[in-house]
Amino acid sequence: MAGGRTGRGTPRRVSVDADWLLQHTRKSPSLLRGRVQQYAATATAPTLAGALSVAAEAALTQVLSHPGDRSIALDLLAADALITLALLAQAQTAPDQLEEFAISVLGMWRSHP
Repeated sequence: MAGGRTGRGTPRRVSVDADWLLQHTRKSPSLLRGRVQQYAATATAPTLAGALSVAAEAALTQVLSHPGDRSIALDLLAADALITLALLAQAQTAPDQLEEFAISVLGMWRSHP
């Protein structure tokens, strides 16, 4: 799913395609798949990869707000899965921009305290 612009030049926002997500998480443990879907359900960005990255950031924020709390482990796994999926989506839709995307995501993650 590619980003684009609306008729007024405003960047179009996309959400995570549930079918795409299911296709790429089908073999994951059900609890992890559910948590990934939970974060992905509300994330939007101009591209699918961007929306998955936004979802990963939300999961990471949740993890960082509970330092040392082992009950948050599933959220950490979801953050990892979501960023992996974001990189996959970027590689599938715009492989020539994968390095730039990965660097921007890394910068986002490094900005967390």
